Amino acid sequence: MAFQLPDLPYAHDALASKGMSKETLEYHHDKHHNAYVTNGNKAIEGTEWEGKTLEEIIKGTYDANAVAQNGIFNNISQLWNHNQFWEMMTPNDSKMPGELEKAITESFGSVDKFKDEFKAAGAGQFGSGWAWLVKDKDGGLKVTKTENGVNPVCFGQTALLGCDVWEHSYYIDFRNARPDYLSNFLDNLVNWDNVASRL
Repeated sequence: MAFQLPDLPYAHDALASKGMSKETLEYHHDKHHNAYVTNGNKAIEGTEWEGKTLEEIIKGTYDANAVAQNGIFNNISQLWNHNQFWEMMTPNDSKMPGELEKAITESFGSVDKFKDEFKAAGAGQFGSGWAWLVKDKDGGLKVTKTENGVNPVCFGQTALLGCDVWEHSYYIDFRNARPDYLSNFLDNLVNWDNVASRL
């Protein structure tokens, strides 16, 4: 069964008042995400990875020693990343649940310190990539950044929150102001209930 492009969990214009325009979602979801689905399916066709889960393919094709990853990994990892990304945002007002706030405070000192660290990771990622809040193998929370499509699955971590810092994610709405995009993402777009459900 080939991978499918999932529908957005909200309308294309649902995030517009919160800083992510309908045009961004039309390009980002309908074109970029869909390209990862199409190219990923094509890349695994007739290989040992056909019929495997996204996570199995990511773990099996990631090369920690490679400067550039292979085509199967790049498309499948980005497919997985985007499947998570849309779910991590909401058009509704979202308050951080107490359990998550407690875990973040224990790991970072405060929610504000977590946000500062997350924004610094995203702004400091050279070129394309992602900023993440992850639950590490020891159960603690940490902020990480990854290049291109690399994600926490590669390292046995649980992705609680991810922010896409490829230019196609923010250039229509924020031009080259990646730090502003990251601030807006944390303050207005995150679905904190979804993040908490991943703990």
